[in-house]
Amino acid sequence: MDPQERMDLILDHYERPRFAGELAGADVVQTGTTAGCGDRVTVYLRLDGPGRAASLTFQGEGCTISQAAASMAMEMMQGWTLQQIDQATPESILDALGPDIAANRWRCATLAFNAVQAASLELQRRPVEGMDSR
Repeated sequence: MDPQERMDLILDHYERPRFAGELAGADVVQTGTTAGCGDRVTVYLRLDGPGRAASLTFQGEGCTISQAAASMAMEMMQGWTLQQIDQATPESILDALGPDIAANRWRCATLAFNAVQAASLELQRRPVEGMDSR
């Protein structure tokens, strides 16, 4: 993908984000922020059966990169199992953004991706309903 195509993709995701908005009935809500610039992304994850992420959405505010990458992450990880989420690396999002942007804006680019992984871990730490926690 040439630099102009990458920029067009980023702007498209920023201006028309995929899977944006609060998700009713979310099993977990996880917020991530970047310390330096104050970007914020809140991820909503709802499971559809054991271990499967039925839906992912996000709300956020911040720079073009953090918000476009959030849209890309939601689109990419939609329907993944918790195991797939845990084993994922952010390279596909970083590759889509391009090496120059990814290298210079790594924290912004991985903000939503990291929030999805944190949400998955939170769900896995919860006791299974109906099981005695002793």
